[in-house]
Amino acid sequence: MTPLPRAFLDRPIAHRALHDRAAGRIENSPAAIRAAIAAGYGIEIDIQRSADGQAMVFHDYDLQRLTGTRGAIQQHSAKALRGLTLTGGNDTIPTLPEVLALVGGAVPLLIEVKDQDGAMGPRVGPLEDAVAAALDGYQGPVALMSFNPHSVAALADRMPQHPRGLTTCAYAPEDHPTLPAATRDALRGIPDAHRTGASFISHDHRDLSSPRVAALKAQGLAVLCWTVRSPEEEASARRIAQNVTFEGYTA
Repeated sequence: MTPLPRAFLDRPIAHRALHDRAAGRIENSPAAIRAAIAAGYGIEIDIQRSADGQAMVFHDYDLQRLTGTRGAIQQHSAKALRGLTLTGGNDTIPTLPEVLALVGGAVPLLIEVKDQDGAMGPRVGPLEDAVAAALDGYQGPVALMSFNPHSVAALADRMPQHPRGLTTCAYAPEDHPTLPAATRDALRGIPDAHRTGASFISHDHRDLSSPRVAALKAQGLAVLCWTVRSPEEEASARRIAQNVTFEGYTA
């Protein structure tokens, strides 16, 4: 287990960077990242894979919501994706190397690798390879996580020097309707924390009272949480969580 540095616990973490659509700062965009750095927040970003295997900083599997372009992000090359303007702003979709160059170690960076299997299964590897290549030589504080335990295990294999964790929740059927019930039931118990060498979890703030969260915290894992959207939610979450991922207000 690679310990989570204190830097990930001593300041709030801006969810998808410090985005504000009204100000033209779209989630996971360079503008939102610059704003988070200026405010001194940690930054959480999401990683998806392009058709040519590049690590792109983008949350959704489909491009429509954030670019107005139809189709899956995996259907487009990195060059094509770099040409798509994020709706409501002036930025295009950045690559992970571009974001790393922008952050330059100024603030801690929490990287969530999105599930590429489609059902939290073992069909992973290419995106983890791309993330490892991008991080080679990067000197700033970085932590890696994923909902998919197979992805976390792959990250551990490729980058054991970087702390890693599991993104976790209660796996309510309405929140994960495409996952088989058996998979939801298994993941709900967070059975892979030790197998993957996780040093932290980032758990849904609505489910922080789970006994399993308490058990993992007692075993020494750091507990982060997602995504709080008000000072009131933050105050409640901090009764259990050691840090929050936030959006929509100033934490």
